Amino acid sequence: MNALNQLRDTLLPRLMSGEIDVSKVELPTQANSHLLAHGLSFPWLAILMRIGYKHWMKGSTMVGHSTIESILKAMQHALNAYQLKQLKGVLSAQLAGESISADSSESETLLRSFLTAKELEGCSGRTLKYYEATLTHYLKETTGIPLPQVDTEQLRAYLTNYQITHSVGKVTIDNIRRILASFFSWLEDEDYIVKSPARKIRRVKAPIRVKEVISDEDMERLRDGCAALRDLAMIDLLASTGMRVGELVRLNRDSIDLEGRECVVQGKGNKERLAYFDARAKLHLSEYLAAREDDDQALFVGLYGKHGRLTVGAVEDRLRSLGRKLRLPRIHPHKFRRTMATNAINRGMPVEQVQKLLGHVKIDTTMEYALVNQSSVKASHRRYLG
Repeated sequence: MNALNQLRDTLLPRLMSGEIDVSKVELPTQANSHLLAHGLSFPWLAILMRIGYKHWMKGSTMVGHSTIESILKAMQHALNAYQLKQLKGVLSAQLAGESISADSSESETLLRSFLTAKELEGCSGRTLKYYEATLTHYLKETTGIPLPQVDTEQLRAYLTNYQITHSVGKVTIDNIRRILASFFSWLEDEDYIVKSPARKIRRVKAPIRVKEVISDEDMERLRDGCAALRDLAMIDLLASTGMRVGELVRLNRDSIDLEGRECVVQGKGNKERLAYFDARAKLHLSEYLAAREDDDQALFVGLYGKHGRLTVGAVEDRLRSLGRKLRLPRIHPHKFRRTMATNAINRGMPVEQVQKLLGHVKIDTTMEYALVNQSSVKASHRRYLG
């Protein structure tokens, strides 16, 4: 308050007389930081001071409600709705002699709005939880730094410190970087900040490792190890369609066309696509459905109790348990998807068609799944180069 009072007494007479240009006057560091924290630069302060000059000259220590409203009205052409709201708070607090501090609840409100926007875009529940956990941790670790004041170096420091303290790999750090970039880009698009500080942070390059697929022999062992028709049908459907586990658990009985050997899958962003399965999957699905005694609409349900729809976690646990029992290396739903894509590429299916089957928007994503094995490369070399 003292800094603004001093500024007022020094500059107002000269501003009103036109002796000085508002664009060439520098604010004291303390006063300037208050404004920048809320997205306001010095010229706007000068205009505000001129609007409120007659009230200050009367010796008033606090601008009345009507004056604040008139200031806000005058600034509507220059500030967005968020900045006007911040300006109102700054005026009310600063002119009343109160200190201005970062409001953590405001950051939390913005986080909720961001998550709501992502939900409307079609992000899954699991993705939203990952976004929420990542951003909540970031906001907690950077308490006291208003979002409009966050810069690129601060983000880099946070990522570096996170990698050291949590002992995580580059893939995890890049995922966090991607989420932070999405959040700050949204803040920029919604005019909460001027420019995203994450723009200059490049993708974190991680070493490319050839990921394992399920061999034909291990796939047969998995089928033979199934004690329930449901598990056998589930494995065959995952193996032949390459669908995501989240897509699998959302399937209903009426989603399946046994005669056409196809099903309607609800993918990411609530986009529907057709997935196709083989004759073996058709046979085991038919046997499983014929043995069902419940009337639940879900395609895959629990074996006991009320037979409710299976969850993603339940499918993951079931497959992991089956793999451990058979002493197979790391069996999980996504491995079936990678195996299907790799086999399709190795057998000559155009990558564009594999992309369509998997429901990928970008073909680069498909290429990450479809890892051509070394034996195929060797065979092709002998065939074409000889």
